[in-house]
Amino acid sequence: MAGPLSGIRVVELAGIGPGPFCGMVLADHGAEVVVVDRPGESLLPALCRRGKKSIVVDLKRAEGVEVVLDLVAGADVLLEGYRPGVAERLGVGPDECLTRNPRLVYARVTGWGQEGPRAARAGHDIDYIAVTGALHAIGDEQPVPPLNLLGDYGGGGMLAAFGIAAALVEVMATGRGQVIDVAMVDGASLLMQPIYEMLAAGLWQDRRAANLLDGGAPFYGVYRTSDGRWLAVGALEEPFYREFCHRLGLDPGMIPAREDPGNWPRLRGLFAERFAGKSLAEWMEVFEGSDACVAPVLSLGEAPQDPHNLARDTFMEVGGVLQPGPAPRFGNHGRPQPGAFPLPGGDTREILAQLGYGREAVDRLVGEGVVRPAEEVP
Repeated sequence: MAGPLSGIRVVELAGIGPGPFCGMVLADHGAEVVVVDRPGESLLPALCRRGKKSIVVDLKRAEGVEVVLDLVAGADVLLEGYRPGVAERLGVGPDECLTRNPRLVYARVTGWGQEGPRAARAGHDIDYIAVTGALHAIGDEQPVPPLNLLGDYGGGGMLAAFGIAAALVEVMATGRGQVIDVAMVDGASLLMQPIYEMLAAGLWQDRRAANLLDGGAPFYGVYRTSDGRWLAVGALEEPFYREFCHRLGLDPGMIPAREDPGNWPRLRGLFAERFAGKSLAEWMEVFEGSDACVAPVLSLGEAPQDPHNLARDTFMEVGGVLQPGPAPRFGNHGRPQPGAFPLPGGDTREILAQLGYGREAVDRLVGEGVVRPAEEVP
């Protein structure tokens, strides 16, 4: 697929969460991404695999390690998400890979990072964002996990994609590859930088639902409509707030001043009472075409059919699955059309042939269980 990353070759050691998401983002924009799947794990959820190729390799076998190192020799990027030390024990760590290919960008995506007292411990998104302040800041009476968007995908996969792109630029200038330590705890902390800056300036309270952007402000939050649906309100700037009040049938000069947080509970009650008087559809008619910064809270089933999303083709079918399409969009390229989801091992023979393995050698590796084609993956 044509894209700004066309010609970039990525080897992705199969995992879950941020690594596959990063590989998908790279593939969406033209990179050739080969997933090294592991035998016996074909029943894992095949998430974030669109547009990739797959080879099944047993990395517990010396010949399997050699296959991966052969892949690395012709690659630009290796992407792995093992706990620290696992890749080294398998024989595909940075030393082995950079010896085989000094221009390689070796990206390591973990929760805690490659060093620190928690580095070797297990964890998931919720644990990583818990120690950054992010989880503490989201919710009301208790913290609410924001799905696994902040750690896995924002602070992990997206930051890894940026790091890889930056490292590839440096390779072009210096010819030297390097290791990238992508820790979700670092990435989620980075996403919190503006909040910490406001905290330091006295513009943020270190408690939930008490601030401008966490649902504390009545002009930045959600309200229930008469039919049990929800509207999102983001009327921050004064002109937008005045428009918002006007559409609600309120005079900003005749209601409590929003500049005083002490008035926020009264304002919230006033807005909630107004919103409870009409259905979601009725309110959308009221706010249609306005700058009041009001939008419907759509379900996962509704979002792909939203008129704006339809106009931009924000969602698309890939392999018969409706899902968000690639982003961002590049002016020199048409809208990317990702390829379908590969079967584990679906490209094993083709990839080995491209590496220079003859038919007899491939048949031997398959027969010995070092690699597996799709038809032999359970």
